[in-house]
Amino acid sequence: MRRLPAHLWIACSVLAVVVLGVALSFWLAPYPPAEQNLAARLAPPSAAHILGTDHLGRDTFSRLLDGGQFSLTLAALATVLTALVGTAVGVLSARRRGWLDEFLTRTNDVLLAMPEMVVALFLVAILGTGYHSLLLALTVTGWTPFARLARSLAMDVSARGFVEAAHVLHCPPSFIVMKHIIPHLAGPLLGQATLRFGHFLINVGALSYLGLGVQPPQSDWGSMLAAAQPFAARAPMTILAPGLVIFAVALCVTLLGQHLSRTSTLVPVRVEASKGVPADA
Repeated sequence: MRRLPAHLWIACSVLAVVVLGVALSFWLAPYPPAEQNLAARLAPPSAAHILGTDHLGRDTFSRLLDGGQFSLTLAALATVLTALVGTAVGVLSARRRGWLDEFLTRTNDVLLAMPEMVVALFLVAILGTGYHSLLLALTVTGWTPFARLARSLAMDVSARGFVEAAHVLHCPPSFIVMKHIIPHLAGPLLGQATLRFGHFLINVGALSYLGLGVQPPQSDWGSMLAAAQPFAARAPMTILAPGLVIFAVALCVTLLGQHLSRTSTLVPVRVEASKGVPADA
């Protein structure tokens, strides 16, 4: 941590401020996010409304904090689910080989070749708008990079001596995967997950901007952008605030992900010997 460059410290600080603000939005928001005041509509930033108000007189800062709960939570859940699904598929493909490996690899290639946003739009159009539809669409379209990375790394680890020794000693396959393969994949997959979080955050904002996310009066950053667009010239803060937050969070997370990807190389970590399996340092 002491050797982190200055820009990564800034990125961590920005992320900490945003996450804490969103987590404590119930106490930090000066007004209820859905409270309307038509007499103060499109008001500029002031002491009463630090980021101004929207076209219905709702406080922009309060809606920004409230909308972050949906945007950040959905992006985080999509990242976790796609990481779990993709890692499971990749490890299974690397361990089984044969026709199953061929089938999963070709499926992965087909999904990677298809535009992710177009597939997500198609799924949401079929399933309907809402939180669960968005999460399912992002999960279905987003697991493929994890599967490809996990398969490549798992095949590399499986060819190493300590895994071959575990096979010779007739260790259960589940033991080999959990104790000797997964620990070596954790670092690179964490870097990939960090990069994908920023990608999912932008996709959530894009789908919500198109009206496929949460429905009023619930707010999120993408729907705030769509609602503020007709009034951008008159009240620019209503569109700048959510846009800059999406940009800042995605940029900071991407910087951290790139750093983790560079530092999380596939170097053998020490695995404790178990059932006579030698530890590979």
